[in-house]
Amino acid sequence: MDKRQMLLKQLALVEKQEAKLLSQKENEFVKARMKPALEKLHEKIPAPLKSGLETAFYKGFQLVFQKGNTYIEKTYNREKLEIEYDLNNYAIDKHSSKRHLKKLDKSSGQSKAVNQSIAALEGGILGFFGIGLPDIPIFISVMVKTLNEIALSYGYPYDTKEEKVYMLFVICGALSKEEEQKEYTKKINLLGKSIDTSAPVDYDLDTVMKETAALLSGTLLAAKAVQGIPIVGVLGGAVNPAIISRLGKYAKITYKKRFLQKKLKENLS
Repeated sequence: MDKRQMLLKQLALVEKQEAKLLSQKENEFVKARMKPALEKLHEKIPAPLKSGLETAFYKGFQLVFQKGNTYIEKTYNREKLEIEYDLNNYAIDKHSSKRHLKKLDKSSGQSKAVNQSIAALEGGILGFFGIGLPDIPIFISVMVKTLNEIALSYGYPYDTKEEKVYMLFVICGALSKEEEQKEYTKKINLLGKSIDTSAPVDYDLDTVMKETAALLSGTLLAAKAVQGIPIVGVLGGAVNPAIISRLGKYAKITYKKRFLQKKLKENLS
């Protein structure tokens, strides 16, 4: 099998995974029983708390993107991940073997598992002491750490404004559902192609941070409201690793698809 055939076969597999993910419907039991209960809970949550949660997520993204990456990078070895990618990418080009592609997958999978554990520990401890809103910058740091490591595993940086916008859309895509998730996936695919072909990217980072903060606060409102109550807060903290798992799964598919599409384009040139 030549390299192009191998890449096309792998891309077809990733697109199948993506289609399966996007076709998932919300559980009927949740719709019928849990959703109305959550909506009632949302109605009882004071408006200042709703506004405060959204602002906390927005400020958290500002903090992490402006100053936090320096500290986040201390929690993993960026140079090692970049070297591993370079070696595996070279081997893919030279040997046209999916074995080295699986090594890229393995690297991204390991980061997802580790960060789930961190999120569980962080959410549980802070939730136990009734700390809800103050843990948001820490939780965002774990989300960004997860994405940073997956991005590096497939050879993508995360330092530019365009890549930060891409990352925020990946968060939105991972946490949204059904039609909204499909729309974010289209945005992500188009943005990835624009970045990889050096086409102009017309997105304002601050606006996208606010959009992501609004989606996150809506998704986690009930969980974080519970997390603000001592002892019971542990239940809210338990949501954190589930979010990281969801984000890692979606991001892995997204970055791998982008990588394969880029390799196929290189193979034609």
